[in-house]
Amino acid sequence: MTKILQRLAEKELITPPKFLIPNTQYLVTTGSIAYGVSSDNSDLDLVGFTIPPKDFIFPHLRGIIPGFGTQIQNFDQFMKHGVFDKDARGGKGQTYDMNVYNIIKYFQLCMMNNPNMLDTLFVPFNCVQQSTAIGTMVRENRKIFLHKGAFQRMKGYAFSMIQKLETKESKGLNDLRSFERKYALPNTTTLEMVKNEMKKRNLS
Repeated sequence: MTKILQRLAEKELITPPKFLIPNTQYLVTTGSIAYGVSSDNSDLDLVGFTIPPKDFIFPHLRGIIPGFGTQIQNFDQFMKHGVFDKDARGGKGQTYDMNVYNIIKYFQLCMMNNPNMLDTLFVPFNCVQQSTAIGTMVRENRKIFLHKGAFQRMKGYAFSMIQKLETKESKGLNDLRSFERKYALPNTTTLEMVKNEMKKRNLS
């Protein structure tokens, strides 16, 4: 099966650095699909890491001294959002959001217990799109990244997501949960799912 990034590049839907695709070590599906709350209109969020050429990791090999002389753009991540492949899912189409990090940047974020990065290491195995021996080794040793600081990072992230949900639209979190209880819907409902359900029941 053709890898997602390679397929999108062949269709010229993305133009990543030449080294990125053959050196991508780990790529997973995150977001609503990983949490099992996606709909047919959900984007497919891809996050992973690549190993760039060694002179990107050790810029002094290119004669670059940070802070001195002409600085050359380094590579931290490849980010592309809203990439639509009309042929995906049997012709139904699929929109992709992707973030592929330099392995150093990825490790730094994981060591900081960045919730989004830790997520990529703990998604269900069926969300792993591709993984080399290096990617598998990192995933199998994922608990090494965890430390006590994760509590504060996760707590802050959770509160910010709740606040975002409450202020995002006129129908806030309380209305959402009330709707779930009234119509016996699972507690994984998204605002988009509520809207669709309301239309079906002529409640909008």
